[in-house]
Amino acid sequence: MAFAMVFPGQGSQSIGMLAALAEQDSIVGETFAEASDVLGYDLWQLCQQGPEDQLGSTEKTQPAMLTAGVATWRVWRKQGGTMPAAMAGHSLGEYTALVCAGALDFKTAVDLVRFRGQAMQNAVPSGQGAMAAILGLEDADVEGICAEAAQGEVVAAANFNSPGQVVIAGQKSAVERSIDLLKAKGAKRALILPVSVPSHTELMRPAAMQLAERLKDIQFKSPETSVYTVGMRTHGSATDIRQALFDQLVGPVRWTDCVKAMLSTGINTVIECGPGKVLTGLNRRIDRNKDLFMLAVEDLSTLTEALNAVKV
Repeated sequence: MAFAMVFPGQGSQSIGMLAALAEQDSIVGETFAEASDVLGYDLWQLCQQGPEDQLGSTEKTQPAMLTAGVATWRVWRKQGGTMPAAMAGHSLGEYTALVCAGALDFKTAVDLVRFRGQAMQNAVPSGQGAMAAILGLEDADVEGICAEAAQGEVVAAANFNSPGQVVIAGQKSAVERSIDLLKAKGAKRALILPVSVPSHTELMRPAAMQLAERLKDIQFKSPETSVYTVGMRTHGSATDIRQALFDQLVGPVRWTDCVKAMLSTGINTVIECGPGKVLTGLNRRIDRNKDLFMLAVEDLSTLTEALNAVKV
């Protein structure tokens, strides 16, 4: 059974995430304890009790989502789950995929994504950036209207999530102008998201430059399986990995094309590893083939279902 494992990014976090899985396997708590040692605060308590605004803070969300994905992956492996033919992660999830593929040390990654989150938060003053979800338009239309609305500012397509679903990001005033034009063009929805950091745009270049310096000191190994970047390449050498992680901070997440690229290799099962079902919903819209098996692992029952689905 050829299957892929995908890892969610920022936005899939929630208070109480992985509580059910933690009750079934102590490795979840152990993984969060490892991360807490690096961070200097109790990450599990934050994820279970909040407050929600702190969990939603970029510099805390990123370690939380990385740790949740790795914890789920460790349960998968402990329960006999095999290595997938391919992995991918949405934005921050790409770091999780690299950890789970053996290319990046977990504790190193925890500290790295905390740094990434801090750099991103500091790159654009609070209240000056914005992101918005656009539904019901072709990708090219969204890109064209963003270019029209920019007027010397930055606004661009940041996430190509599925056919007819694009997230735009940039300076708040430019995003607002884009929304007006996109609605006039016929967008079914154009909704500002509760995110102040305009990820995956040129506004993140200062953060990307800081990240590049930090990445120089990070040791990467060759992944044990194919790990697709959100730019649709597969990760190779350490130099390639560093470049891809730089590129994804200033360039768009091409999730639709990433999933299509994996499926084109003969993969017929895609398992979402981590809290939430965001990617599974997107993946089903990307390829509506009913013969494809797609499932999000969140608790013991979904874990068991996924394990059974990939048995040879």
